[in-house]
Amino acid sequence: MFDKKEAELRLYLALGRQILNTDDLHFGYWTDDLEVNIPNLPRAQENHSNFIISHIPDGTKTILDVGCGAGRMASRLWGLGYDVHGVSPSAFLADEARQVVGDDFLVFESRFEDLRTDNRYDLILFSESFQYVKMEKALENSLTLLNDSGHLLICDCFQKDTEGKSPLKAGPRLSRFYEMISQALFELVEDIDITSETAPTADLTDDIYRNIFRPVWEIVFERLRSTHPWLLKFLKCKYRKKIEKMEWRYFSGNRDGENFRKYRSYRLMLLKKTAPRA
Repeated sequence: MFDKKEAELRLYLALGRQILNTDDLHFGYWTDDLEVNIPNLPRAQENHSNFIISHIPDGTKTILDVGCGAGRMASRLWGLGYDVHGVSPSAFLADEARQVVGDDFLVFESRFEDLRTDNRYDLILFSESFQYVKMEKALENSLTLLNDSGHLLICDCFQKDTEGKSPLKAGPRLSRFYEMISQALFELVEDIDITSETAPTADLTDDIYRNIFRPVWEIVFERLRSTHPWLLKFLKCKYRKKIEKMEWRYFSGNRDGENFRKYRSYRLMLLKKTAPRA
C-alpha cells in the first residue's frame, strides 16, 4: 500500500542530500556572521544542534529523541556520551538512523503518543517534532516517561495569534501551549525566542519552491496540455481547489521569512517535571 507520508520523507531526505548537501531535516540557526545561502545551510543546522545541546541540563544521562529523523542529532548526543534512544513512526527513517548512529541504537518505531516502554529518561527532546504530536498526549506521555525531576526540551515552531490566513503549515498554538503547561506538572525553566535566527531558512526554502519546484510543476502541466489535454482538463476540473491551494501555499512567495516571523514563533523551551500537587 502506498504511504504518502513515507514517500514525502524519502523525497525530502533525497532533496536535502542532493540539493542542500545535508540530511538534517530541520531549520538552521543563522548567526550575524553567516551569509544566508544554500552552501551555508549545513553550518546553520550545526549551529541549531549546538544551541540545543548547550541547553541540556547538567546531570542528564539518558535521552529520548522524539522524531529522531535520519539520526544526526542522536549521533551527536551519542558521541557526547549520552545514552540515547529514538522514536520514529517511519520505518524508513528508523533504518536511516540506525545506519548513522549504529546497530545498537534503539529506535521505537511508533508515534510518540502510542509509545509504551518501561524505560525512563532524564530528558525527552523534541527537535521540530513537537508540532506533529497532539499537545495533550505529548505532555501526558512525557510525564510518564520522565524520571523524577526530569526535563522536557522543545525546540520548534508555534503558531502565533495573528489575524489572517497563514500559508504556513499549522503547528501548536503558542498561547494554548502556555495554558496547558500552567495546568500540567511542568515548570518552565527556559523560554528563548529564536524566530529571527531561524527565519532565514524559510527564505531559502521559499526560493527553492519558487525557482526549482515551480518550473517543474509548470513543465508537467505544459506537457499534459500538449499530449493529454483531456486529462489536464479533468484534473483541473476535479481538483481545482486543491491545485489552487498548493500553488498559493508553495509558489506564491508567501512562505518566506517575513511571513514566518508574522505567523510563527520559533522557540527553545526547557521544562522540568515537578512533584504532583498535594
